Amino acid sequence: MIDKLRSMAIFATVVDCGTFRAAAAHLGLAPSRISQTVTDLERALGVTLLYRSTRQMSLTTDGNILYEQTRAMLHAAESGLDAIRSTSTAPAGVLRVTAPAFVTQTAMMAAFSDFAKAHPRVSLNMHFSDQPSDLIRDGYDVAIRAGWLEDSELLTRNLGHADRLLVASPDYVAARPTPAHPGDLEAWDWLRFVVRPDQTDLIAPDGAIVSVVGASSVSVNSADALYEFATRGLGLAVIPEHLACRGFARGDLVHVLPEWSLRPLGLHAVWPDQSRRENLTLLFVRFLAEALA
Repeated sequence: MIDKLRSMAIFATVVDCGTFRAAAAHLGLAPSRISQTVTDLERALGVTLLYRSTRQMSLTTDGNILYEQTRAMLHAAESGLDAIRSTSTAPAGVLRVTAPAFVTQTAMMAAFSDFAKAHPRVSLNMHFSDQPSDLIRDGYDVAIRAGWLEDSELLTRNLGHADRLLVASPDYVAARPTPAHPGDLEAWDWLRFVVRPDQTDLIAPDGAIVSVVGASSVSVNSADALYEFATRGLGLAVIPEHLACRGFARGDLVHVLPEWSLRPLGLHAVWPDQSRRENLTLLFVRFLAEALA
């Protein structure tokens, strides 16, 4: 039975990681060993667990059933170990975190660093990308999300917000009539962030909201790329305040319609209801919330 439990755990890791090679790297084993373990498990059970091709891998019906049960088993085991660690020793283990790339230039990095210093036995495995990750599929314990969260079964905690500004290069603005109202920007070129709506809502001092769509010929998946294209005179961009201030200080950007504001992006910690590292996840989230309060 012990051998089967070990094989089941390896099988679940293959599913979580997406490939045999990724699972092997995660577990520190040879890819051939991982593949053979899953094959032996299939032979022992008399079923096919994974459909394999040269390009992708997917669960069979039997594989999905076994994966769900194995995940529950591993969660229970990990929760038990974490519970013991929390009462007998300092927090320890691997915590996988994903966060937007733009936070690497914000105060949140200080909070991450302080957490790592306060808990040296916790190994932080951090992934920074402005492309949203699938928390469950990609095997993260907790995600930092920027924006407005949709309803889901994930647990969340608000960590604050990120202000945004509408900017363009001085040369781009100087070549056009001075705008007095958001409607004047409809004919301007807009740089788009692919994970945000095309519509931009600007808020007047009296609270009135005006929506602008405008034409766009350039779209990117990175806040840093928005900044770089804006400084090169390709059009208007909505970027995080810390990036905008960098451009203002260098003379590369100007604030367009500064009397109008943009809705800030909420910053949230998001994690599964049954986190694989529940105690570490909650410890991490509480630490961030207190550090950023």
